[in-house]
Amino acid sequence: MFDTQRVELTWGGRKLVLETGKVARQADGAVMATYGETTVLCTVVGAKSVRPGIDFFPLTVNYQEKTFAAGKIPGGFFKREGRPTEKETLVSRLIDRPIRPLFAKGFRNEVQVICTVLSHDLENDPDVVAMVGASAALTLSGLPFFGPVGGARVGYIDGQYVLNPLAEQLETSALDLVVAGTQEGVLMVESMARELPEDVMLGAVMFGHRSFQPVIGAIIELAEKAAKDPWAIPEKPAKVGEVKAKLQAFSADFRAAYMEPLKQLRQDKVAAVKEKALASLPEDEREVTETIFKSLESDVVRGAILDTGRRIDGRDVRTVRPIVSEVGILKRAHGSALFTRGETQALVVTTLGTGQDEQIIDALEGEYREHFMLHYNFPPYSVGEAGRMGSPGRREIGHGKLAWRAVRPLLPAKEAFPYTIRIVSEITESNGSSSMATVCGSSLSMMDAGVPLLRPVAGIAMGLIKESERYVVLSDILGDEDHLGDMDFKVAGTENGVTALQMDIKITSITEAIMRDALAQARDGRLHILNEMANALTRPREGVSSNAPRITTISIPKDKIREVIGSGGKVIREICEVTGTKIDIEDDGTIKIAAVDIEASQKAIDWIRGIVAEPEVGVVYNGKVVKTVAFGAFVTFLGSRDGLVHISELAPQRVGKVTDVVNVGDQVKVKVLGIDERGKVRLSMKVVDQATGKDLQEGAKAEAQQPAE
Repeated sequence: MFDTQRVELTWGGRKLVLETGKVARQADGAVMATYGETTVLCTVVGAKSVRPGIDFFPLTVNYQEKTFAAGKIPGGFFKREGRPTEKETLVSRLIDRPIRPLFAKGFRNEVQVICTVLSHDLENDPDVVAMVGASAALTLSGLPFFGPVGGARVGYIDGQYVLNPLAEQLETSALDLVVAGTQEGVLMVESMARELPEDVMLGAVMFGHRSFQPVIGAIIELAEKAAKDPWAIPEKPAKVGEVKAKLQAFSADFRAAYMEPLKQLRQDKVAAVKEKALASLPEDEREVTETIFKSLESDVVRGAILDTGRRIDGRDVRTVRPIVSEVGILKRAHGSALFTRGETQALVVTTLGTGQDEQIIDALEGEYREHFMLHYNFPPYSVGEAGRMGSPGRREIGHGKLAWRAVRPLLPAKEAFPYTIRIVSEITESNGSSSMATVCGSSLSMMDAGVPLLRPVAGIAMGLIKESERYVVLSDILGDEDHLGDMDFKVAGTENGVTALQMDIKITSITEAIMRDALAQARDGRLHILNEMANALTRPREGVSSNAPRITTISIPKDKIREVIGSGGKVIREICEVTGTKIDIEDDGTIKIAAVDIEASQKAIDWIRGIVAEPEVGVVYNGKVVKTVAFGAFVTFLGSRDGLVHISELAPQRVGKVTDVVNVGDQVKVKVLGIDERGKVRLSMKVVDQATGKDLQEGAKAEAQQPAE
């Protein structure tokens, strides 16, 4: 019934198995990829015809995690998987980026890649497994995909590169890097690092590229057994050559339009040239012009840079656009910064919260809490457009996560700075890398909020123009240079090293030497940006903003936690309501009290300390009468502690009836006379001045010790 084909190899110390022919047989390509005990089903389906009006390649990649893969039932009310999680979105992008450039030019059929996690051993992350499985499924499908692609994760532990480190190894690794590419070269890199030198980062990329070559070999071996007949590669329309020859006459006009340094004016001039060119063509030739226009623009921009070393806006290849950094621009925010680099601008705001504000994440690996969040927004007005506003898209989630990775290694330990930190980056202008502007703005905003960052962080986007053996690396690329170039290479870090590296390459002929040049040039640019940022702020402010809550940490014995919380949380709720504070209690007895008002915080601290304190014989306390009986009154003090004031200890004179002296609810001052073996406390009111709280016994003792005159 099944024509099952499989290949397997030992890779990074574990077995990798690729199998096809048994599951999802109606898909164009389907591969079950298993690494360790992590299994991902990867399927590919391509539409047999092109939808009318499509002038782009409609590729969709969906990575999805089923909770049954880890033996769990989804949380929430509906008990089934819902909208994609942040990780699912990020992994979908991770798979999309290296495979998209490898489809045949001009292919417009809709293609959908679905990767479903079926089993997770909690040791091997499914993301690389899904990438390998998707590559294998595409290679088997017959679609015009010029792969296969391989991928690997690289760690850096004790000065050594580690291939596909286990989850527990990543906790101690100074690097978490995912690299993907073909036999010829690297196509994609995504990473987070702890201020590593450029040569270590480059070494990790090349180590990963070498390490996934056996995987590419295994995919080719599987394809030799089970690949379907190849689809026909789309041919260029017959008129393309003829139309391109006619449009060459407008090359000089394009060249003149691209000499305009301002983005909006440049776009208007380029649009005018296109309109003029279209008007010169017959109606039946206009449908093939979009690709030709892009080719002409590419020739103009790339040729000018390679020939003259001058770019669209007049800069040379190394110069970073003018930078203006401002902090503290929003008076009620805890921390704020406006970072402007040329025509790219980010308004970044930091808000400090308590443990109650942490994000609870229900992942396959288990539920955990995240105290650092970075949210990136890209409204349409930032590029001068009117567009739909909605929930964050894949691009916004991906850019936000890149900035998160860049600044995360510089955060103080949670024990030293017990705040929940949320950063929001609003991109208010964009022509170039807004994600790197977010990194710079986040660093400044957090320092403005008083977050004790180890060092400031900056980021820069690099580009590449390569024709045959000639190439030029560009610092601080513009949007058009990104669109028409061969590489988008983002590097973030401090003066000490790299914290995040993201690379997307559109050609397969990138050499190690080119990447080394790009990293070195990026370091120079990063140091320049850090120097410009220092004009606004060089170090974190002393103390958090006056608008932010002050968090005070105290510790109590574990056996006292129940008393502080009270029955059903009654006591802790009362403390919060009366004092206006937020209080977090941890299992080890650590208590964090947060309040904007210092007096409110101190009131809550005194209240808690009163609850957990043990009464001392001979000490005077404030108390409250909670019950009267014939033989005395019961008084609470030190929070919930109570004791008995015998009728004989209510007043210096003889008392006939308890209620003649005190009633329920009265505030009184009592002295501890003694504590018996059962913990019962004997109190006295008559030896304490009820007006001043002075211990009368001590006063009498002091007078008796005065020498006689």
